[in-house]
Amino acid sequence: MDMHGNSICYRLFLLMSVCAALVCPAAVAKAADSACVTCHKSVTPSIVGQWREGKHAKRGVDCTGCHAARKGAPGAQEHMGAGYITPVVSPNACGKCHPREQKEFTASHHSKAAKFIGSLDNVLGEMVEGGPAANSGCKQCHGSTVKVDQDGKLDAATWPNSGIGRVNPDGSEGACSACHFRHTFSRAQAREPEMCGKCHMGPDHPQIEIYNESKHGLAFKAHRSKMNLESDKWVVGQDYTAAPACATCHMSATPDQPVTHDVGARISWTLRPAISIKLENWETKRANMQGVCAQCHSRSYVKSFYTQYDSAVDLYNEKFGKPAKTVMDKLYAEKLLTTTPFDEKIEWTYYLMWHHEGRRARHGASMMGPDYTQWHGFFEVANRFYNELLPEAEELKKGVTQEILAQDYHKWKSGLSKEEREKILEFYKTRYGE
Repeated sequence: MDMHGNSICYRLFLLMSVCAALVCPAAVAKAADSACVTCHKSVTPSIVGQWREGKHAKRGVDCTGCHAARKGAPGAQEHMGAGYITPVVSPNACGKCHPREQKEFTASHHSKAAKFIGSLDNVLGEMVEGGPAANSGCKQCHGSTVKVDQDGKLDAATWPNSGIGRVNPDGSEGACSACHFRHTFSRAQAREPEMCGKCHMGPDHPQIEIYNESKHGLAFKAHRSKMNLESDKWVVGQDYTAAPACATCHMSATPDQPVTHDVGARISWTLRPAISIKLENWETKRANMQGVCAQCHSRSYVKSFYTQYDSAVDLYNEKFGKPAKTVMDKLYAEKLLTTTPFDEKIEWTYYLMWHHEGRRARHGASMMGPDYTQWHGFFEVANRFYNELLPEAEELKKGVTQEILAQDYHKWKSGLSKEEREKILEFYKTRYGE
């Protein structure tokens, strides 16, 4: 059988090669002098330089360990008379040596990120904006389905792509290189907050901006040199104590929890949709995250933080999220809106309220970012809800918001009492002299 296939023999060959490299310097030297390296050090010297700096080179794993392909496999290309290779290294290839990481990653939301294809986000990218915008934008973070044309070459409309949920020609989902950049595959690089921030940023999910605003982010910047990012095990409280990075909370080891490549293993709420819900097994997931928090904070502090966080999410859901959805559902039910997304102004208004401002408010509360919770979050939610969504709904159907405005949350709209107004004015006069 072709040695580059997925046979048991080939897997054993790879395993024996890596094991030999761990104990045999000759295996490392052989990898450094391989035909791939000899050619590519003049053709693509930076790739070879990056590879030499990484642990793959130091353990005798050369280019064929990752790029070798079976003749006839999707995306396989004959390469310079040296056999068949594939440019698309999938989790299946990484899993030959990293099976636990592959299993955890495959179970995570990261590996499913390309499924946004059926969402309103993708309607905006593909239809409202246009396909090339989605190819160079959305799909470079979420991942595309990498296609192979009739000549066996990779379709330029879908490759290159290192989106976290990329669907590979071999059918696997995900791209390890989304976080572990080729060809050094540095763990230290993957532990940097900016690594997560290359996708988790911007108006609809500004996690990196929120982190940078928070005490966690400020502490990381101040004490980065103490973070021991190159550590093999990188256990919080043992290998570093100065600050948490994104990976600390969502992936990395604690004294009583192992590393996980399932980034949802410690998340109890989903903050993505129009109305937040608690995830399946949320109690276990919350306990996992609280175990990380407890490496730096007291249990009572952690519990009180979660009380505040839950209250903020519940507030968003009950005061804004659910009422807004109720209004939109009524308008659709009475056929006052078409079934085409984004062809009417109120659909944009509603989308911006939950998808941008609403997420910012909830993410800000979840990551201790007060400005994103307040001014970039709840303030903008309230402005959009009261000054755009409700008036636009009333224009389409008189009285459709009446029941909502009668709720206690919204009674302030009927006006403050004379005593309440005087109290506020007196405060400003005392505080600001006006």
